[in-house]
Amino acid sequence: MPPHPSSRVQTAREELAGRLREIRKDAGISGRELAVRCGWSESKSSRIENARTPPSDADIKAWCRACAAGDQAPDLIAANRQSADAHVQWRRLQRSGLRRLQESTGDLYQQTKSFRVYVSDVIPGFLQTPGYAAAVLSSIAHFRGTPDDVSDAVAARMRRNEVLSNGARRFSFVLEESVLRYRLCSAETMAAQLGHLLGVMDLQNVAVGLIPFSAQRALWPMPTFTIFDDTRVHADTLDAAATLTQPSQVELYSRAFERLRQVAVRGAAARSRIAGALAFLD
Repeated sequence: MPPHPSSRVQTAREELAGRLREIRKDAGISGRELAVRCGWSESKSSRIENARTPPSDADIKAWCRACAAGDQAPDLIAANRQSADAHVQWRRLQRSGLRRLQESTGDLYQQTKSFRVYVSDVIPGFLQTPGYAAAVLSSIAHFRGTPDDVSDAVAARMRRNEVLSNGARRFSFVLEESVLRYRLCSAETMAAQLGHLLGVMDLQNVAVGLIPFSAQRALWPMPTFTIFDDTRVHADTLDAAATLTQPSQVELYSRAFERLRQVAVRGAAARSRIAGALAFLD
């Protein structure tokens, strides 16, 4: 099988193959012995180890079982499943407009019961007003040169965000204080957005924390990410939306979120900083 056209996907496949090879070597068995234990040809073992054939979930289970490393199978299976879509190119998602991008996560939002969101760049989509969302999405459309369907995309985002009013779901947000000061829209739009943020903080199922500029930090500011229940992470970069499902990855981001949450202020202290950002607009 030729290399995958996406270098990111191919790299993920090669990393998985390398981990399987290390497991075999740690078990002290040859490729031939592995093949005998798994009941397949030696050439199949070679193809998997050299990232020429992506293994199935059953192949990974058999491989780990043959190497007495069954406890590693869940992580490897998750890595295998996400290798083809862990890095979804923003250009592909956006080439038909931004509305489709907003709608693509609708089912996931409906299925999730607990959301943990860390942001270091903009007000999180969950908490955006239509005006602020329009400014952010217009900036993305202009930068990417995508079809101008910002109005439809904003409407789709607002529909998606209706999950926020469902009391059965829990939301925990951690924002860098800088997010309150970045000017991606007019002063009037930003004032409305900050006022909306104050209102959202009254919801019983929503917790909002702010990391002050002056906080003694346990972790540095990092790119925005969202944790869906305890099963999935979306970590955004400029060129891709990384979907992470390996248990070890989810656990890593969960620990990072907890560290960041611990230095955030809430309640009156958070409201005071939002009020300060509002005053700064004047």
